[in-house]
Amino acid sequence: MAKKDEADVKAQKEVKDSKESKESRKAAAEAQPSFSFVAFLQGTREELDKVVWPSRQQLISESIAVILMVTLSATLIYLVDNLFGWAARQVF
Repeated sequence: MAKKDEADVKAQKEVKDSKESKESRKAAAEAQPSFSFVAFLQGTREELDKVVWPSRQQLISESIAVILMVTLSATLIYLVDNLFGWAARQVF
C-alpha cells in the first residue's frame, strides 16, 4: 500500500511540475519583445562594421591560391581514379 501511495505522490508531483513548466514557458514567451525590423537592420549594420574586409591584393592572391589547390586536388583525384581503373581492367 505504501508503494502505491508513493507512486501517486510522485505522479501528482510530475503533473504539477509539468503545469509549472508550461506556465513559465508561456510567461517567458509573452515577456519577449516583438520583432523590430529597424532594430534588426541597425544591429546588422553594427556587426558588418566590425568585419575586417580583405584588401584587393589579398583577395586576388588568396583566390589564386584556392583555384590552384582545387585544380591540383582534382588532377590528383583524376590520376588516382585512372590508376585504379587501369588496375581493375588488368585484374578483371
